[in-house]
Amino acid sequence: MSSTGFHNYTVPYQVDERYSKKVAYFSMEFAVHQPLKIYSGGLGFLSGSHLRSAYELKQNLIGIGILWKYGYYDQARNQDQTLQVQWNEKIYNYLEDTGIKFQIPIHDHPVWVKAYYLNPSTFNSAPLFLLSTDLPENDYVSQTICHRLYDGNTATKVAQFILLGIGGAKLIDELNFNPDVYHLNEAHAMSSVFYLYKKLGSVEEIKKKLVFTTHTPEEAGNEKHDIFLCEKMSYFYGMPLEKVRQLTGIYDDQV
Repeated sequence: MSSTGFHNYTVPYQVDERYSKKVAYFSMEFAVHQPLKIYSGGLGFLSGSHLRSAYELKQNLIGIGILWKYGYYDQARNQDQTLQVQWNEKIYNYLEDTGIKFQIPIHDHPVWVKAYYLNPSTFNSAPLFLLSTDLPENDYVSQTICHRLYDGNTATKVAQFILLGIGGAKLIDELNFNPDVYHLNEAHAMSSVFYLYKKLGSVEEIKKKLVFTTHTPEEAGNEKHDIFLCEKMSYFYGMPLEKVRQLTGIYDDQV
C-alpha cells in the first residue's frame, strides 16, 4: 500500500550536480534537532550532522531510521539525587504520514511497518524516513519493536536491526528511490545486505552499491549475537544458514 505522493520519490530541492549520486543513509539514531528525540548520543549526532550538511550542500541523499516511541530515555533525579530513568512517549506531530505500509518477516511472522517523513524544510535537513511497527495491525510484542532505542532485551534488539535493515531496504523499493549507494552507519542495518542479495543476486553487485562506515572502531562497541537466534528471528531474510556462512565467512556461532 503506497501513497502516490511518495511513489517515485525524489528529494524536494534542486540537487547540486557535484552531489547527484543517489544515497540512502541508514542509521539507528538521528540527532537532527532536539524535538525529534530519536537519539542517545554520539552516533546520532554524527548522522544528524550528516543530514543537516547534506541539506546545506544539496546532496541527493535520504536518511532511513526508526521512529522511537519513547526515544532513548529521559533522565531525572530521585530525592537522594540518584539517577531516575524515565520512558516518556514523545510527540512527533510535525512528521508526515507517507501512507506507505508494508510487511517484513520477523521471527517467521509478518510484521506491519509504517513510514513517516521528516520534510527537509522542518529542521533544514536532508529528507528522513522513519519506520514504525507501533500499529494496531500488529500484536503487542511486534508493536514494542520501535518503542525503546537500544532495547535491553536481546531478541527485541535483533528485531530492531531487522526493522532498520530489511525494513529500510524494502521502504526504498516502495519509494522507487533506486539509490546508487546504500550507506550503513554502523552495523545495525546489516540485515539489509541479505535483502539486497535476494534482490541483486550476487555479492559483486552488492559491493558496487554498499558503503559501510563505523563510528566505534573497537570490539567493545560492536555487538555480537548468537547466529542461531538471528536465523530464528529471520535476520537473514530466509537465507539458509549454510549459505550465510559461505557468503560471510563466519563459521563460529557469533555474528
